[in-house]
Amino acid sequence: MRAASTARTRLEPDERREQILRCAIELFGEHPYAAVSTTEIAAAAGVTRGLLHHYFGTKRELYVEVVREMLIVPRMVVPEDVGPGLDERIDACVTWLLDMVTGHGLTFVAVAGAEGVGDDPEIEQLLLRADDIAARRLLQLLGVDEDLLDTPRVGGLGRAYGAMVKGAIREWVREGSLSRADVHQLLRRTLRTIITELVREPGPAQAPPGP
Repeated sequence: MRAASTARTRLEPDERREQILRCAIELFGEHPYAAVSTTEIAAAAGVTRGLLHHYFGTKRELYVEVVREMLIVPRMVVPEDVGPGLDERIDACVTWLLDMVTGHGLTFVAVAGAEGVGDDPEIEQLLLRADDIAARRLLQLLGVDEDLLDTPRVGGLGRAYGAMVKGAIREWVREGSLSRADVHQLLRRTLRTIITELVREPGPAQAPPGP
C-alpha cells in the first residue's frame, strides 16, 4: 500500500523534514530502491520535489538518512521496571528489538542489506558502524564488562549475533516462515548462550606464532 498523500500544511522545518523522512521510510519498504522516485516521495509527503531536495539533496542522500534512522538513531533501552536478572534483561532487549521493527519491518530488512543501491562505500561504512553500535549497546545492557567490550572476540560475537537478528527478522516479516514468537525464542535463547557460555568464558587458547 502506497503512503497516503499528506496535505500541504505549514510545518516547522524540523517537522517537515521528519514528515518527508517518514514517507521515505514507508516507500523504501514497499518498493525496491530503484522503483522509488523523489517525485513519489514528495507527493506522499505533500511537498514539492524542490523542498525535498532542499532538506535531503539527492535520492541517494535521502536513502542514507533512512538507513541512519532505521539502524543507528534508535537507542536500545531496558524499561525501568525490568529486574536485574539476566533472563529478564535478555527478554526485554529482544522484545525491544522486535517492537522497533514492527510497522516498518520491510524497510528494516531492505536497508539492513542495502538492497538495490549497489556498491556504495558510504552506505557500507554506515552499516558497519550501525552493527558496531548495536552490538556494543546490547552487550552493555546485559552487563558485559567494559574491558571485554573492546576486545575483537566479544565485538565479533556481538556482530555475529546482529547478523542473525537481521536474518531472523527477514524470515519473519518478508518470508513469513517464522512467527514473531519463533523469532523471539530463537533470539532470546541464542543471546543467552552467547552471554553465559561464550562472552563470560575465556576463548580457546591460541597457538603461539611460528618462528
